[in-house]
Amino acid sequence: MKSSLGFPISADKNKAYIAIILIQCINAGTALLSKAAIVRGMNSYVFVFYQHAIATLVLAPFAFFLESNRSAPLSYNLLCKIFFAALVGFTVCLNLFNFALNYTTATYASASMNTVPAITFIMAVFLRMESISLRQWHGRAKVLGSMMVLSGAVVLILFKGPPIYSGTQKGASNASINHISRGNWIKGSLVMLSANITWSMWLILQAPIVKQYPSTLRLATLQYFFSSIQSAIWAVAMNRTISSWKLGWDVNLISVVFCGITVTGIGIWLRVWIINKKGPVFVAIFTPLAFIITAVFSAFFWNEILHLGSVGGAILLIGGFYGILWGKYKEGKNKTNQQRSIAKEETTLESIAH
Repeated sequence: MKSSLGFPISADKNKAYIAIILIQCINAGTALLSKAAIVRGMNSYVFVFYQHAIATLVLAPFAFFLESNRSAPLSYNLLCKIFFAALVGFTVCLNLFNFALNYTTATYASASMNTVPAITFIMAVFLRMESISLRQWHGRAKVLGSMMVLSGAVVLILFKGPPIYSGTQKGASNASINHISRGNWIKGSLVMLSANITWSMWLILQAPIVKQYPSTLRLATLQYFFSSIQSAIWAVAMNRTISSWKLGWDVNLISVVFCGITVTGIGIWLRVWIINKKGPVFVAIFTPLAFIITAVFSAFFWNEILHLGSVGGAILLIGGFYGILWGKYKEGKNKTNQQRSIAKEETTLESIAH
């Protein structure tokens, strides 16, 4: 099938682009709605519990019916690993993330997510899961990209700078968003960075766990289930007010349901589908799009004003992110070419021997 201009049209290609844009909209929506709920008084610890409880209920039926025939056995040792992974990546990470939203903005939260590849790469190097070859361009790109990401994070935390444009304030909540004190901004930024570190730790932990338990839907469901219990204990310990657990027909309920359903159910399914169609690099390339979407909607709905430091830091983060991505791509391509060369030589030697 061809377009009116004579170019071939690929339905799957178009669907993949639509799906990846939808995923980034979901990521942006998570930051925006989480911030909206917290600004309007919802307790952040209670928010995490409801989000993970809904996620468990959403994923459980799919995990039970779709992976009933290929579920791996669960040992006590494996359950402990899954419990710890849920504690680090879901409970601690999201509680830190939502706590940091009290002192930062949704735009900053989306921008800071671009530090995850660099943090994960540095952890993987220390754990000898990743190698660095400074003699080759892809190794230099990964190191330079990591330095740019970390520099961008420092700029976002310490340098706010003058506003890029002037806006009109619309209510107290908007005023509080645009006039966060420097001390609170630094505190929130450091907590947000800690949340990204715990998420990177979770990514590192997933590799050995998935090898032992390859049923990915059941693994995700178990982690959300454990996190629901952990988050409930955390919320009770940090907040004894019964009224904070009540949900009404307002933005708090919308935020909880949206984050619980879309991020887990729809988000996981779309990511798996896109990776099968286009590969993991395609998914990673569009990660910075969530920052752009969040910045636009924050300015539109909350009149959030972007500052020079936020834009400069975000540019460094995104540039470093793509540097790491390019380095990983080139490294994988070189390994593939080497393997093909070795296989070709072995085939040639075998033909000569015969």
